[in-house]
Amino acid sequence: MSDVIGEIPVNAMWVLSSENPFGRCRSQVVTFPARASGLLGGEVPVREFYHLYGAFLDYDKILAASSTGNVTLYKHHHNSQTLSVGQTWDSLHHHNGKGCPCTGLAATLPDIVTVGEDGRINVVRVDHRAPIRTIDNADSCTLNAVSLKAFEVITVNSTGQLKVFDLRRPSSEPTRIFLLSGDRIPLHCLDKHPGQPHIVATGGQDGSLYMWDLRQERHPVSAMDAHAWDMWEVLFHPTHPDHLFSCSQDGSLWHWDVSMTTATPLAMATPTASTPFPSRMPATSQTQTSPWLLAKSGKQKVEVSNLLLDNIMSVNSLDIVGKSVVCGTDAEAIYVIRNINIR
Repeated sequence: MSDVIGEIPVNAMWVLSSENPFGRCRSQVVTFPARASGLLGGEVPVREFYHLYGAFLDYDKILAASSTGNVTLYKHHHNSQTLSVGQTWDSLHHHNGKGCPCTGLAATLPDIVTVGEDGRINVVRVDHRAPIRTIDNADSCTLNAVSLKAFEVITVNSTGQLKVFDLRRPSSEPTRIFLLSGDRIPLHCLDKHPGQPHIVATGGQDGSLYMWDLRQERHPVSAMDAHAWDMWEVLFHPTHPDHLFSCSQDGSLWHWDVSMTTATPLAMATPTASTPFPSRMPATSQTQTSPWLLAKSGKQKVEVSNLLLDNIMSVNSLDIVGKSVVCGTDAEAIYVIRNINIR
């Protein structure tokens, strides 16, 4: 079952809420550029934004990035359903003196990592005005997405590379570089397995789903044909990681399921400061290999279903809450698909 929530204005950030999970959502809209009266606790001048990338950091903090290279932290006041600006970091991403898009955000509070078209990585802290670290030459091309876990930063770029950085090291060089074999296909998105941090899923311009094992392989361990066009986002289910979701320029929203296995539960690995990727040993010594790493070999059954059968407009982003999936499309609509089959 799916619901459609409203039409989305251009260059707007919506805050949607619902006390009844099966009812219509109440919403708040912040539009850029504008002078937002009432929405931000009074008439507040809002700087010029051309594109927003946003994420909830916790219950009441929202992080938003723009194509001008700025990043803003908003405070969401639940009682009044208003937003206020908590912190702004200007021109985190820039080239030749001009701001350029911030293309990705990741956070492990209080630290936030940003990446952009300038190939730069910034690390900012919620209570600091200036970045606590900047890696100016992290990449020679656009960084499209980023993940942060403990001290490990993972990025994907427009030449099909996945890079791992260790923030504890003074060097700006990546500790490991992975790459697609064959053509240099841009990678747009990534997500780490919530229980096994050495497993990373990525998607890119060719619409394929790639699985990487950061313990040993330089290339993807599996590449599965997927969407007809670009894959814009990929997410493991946070509590049922045998389920994964991806969305695409071709208008599809896919549910990937590898839970149909008779194997025992996976061995879960927890990163530490000394072993950010636990179990850097041959996979044969593990209690069990993840079904995602066996998907392409034919040893693991993969079920795939499209959750938006009648949609033809690009699905640009998605999120998962319990048995519901939320996605936004080029049709200026938000879809909520409920009661997903999670085993």
